[in-house]
Amino acid sequence: MKEKVIKNKKATFNFEVLEKLEAGVELFGFEVKSLRLGSASLDGSYVIIKGGEVFLKNAFIAPYQEKNTPESYDPRRLRKLLLRRSQISDLLEKKKGSSLTFIPLMWYNKKRKIKLEIAIARGKKKHDKRETIKRRDQERDVGRRLK
Repeated sequence: MKEKVIKNKKATFNFEVLEKLEAGVELFGFEVKSLRLGSASLDGSYVIIKGGEVFLKNAFIAPYQEKNTPESYDPRRLRKLLLRRSQISDLLEKKKGSSLTFIPLMWYNKKRKIKLEIAIARGKKKHDKRETIKRRDQERDVGRRLK
């Protein structure tokens, strides 16, 4: 069962999600505690593949207790994602000849583990974003009328 912790709200607005994957993440203990409290953000973060390994870049995780956190701690550090070799090779294959990008969608608890849902996505154009806003407004108006 997935229990939502933190969601990347702008991801579905700025990108068209094609496929989703679940990944484990290498985290420090105080980062896990901070995530469970909900003091993190995925805004502006993305996934990169370097040297046959997958990393999460620019994701912010606030320190759990600032006074007990090591001085060298960087809240936006590079975090290694834990995926199978077959999954990594599939990602590389999909990335090769296209303008696809990998974005994190949300952090969540799965039993006692913290997982990251990542998406293979394509960036939306400005007119697509306008259509999304228009559709959202229409749905909101219909909901108000039905009440």
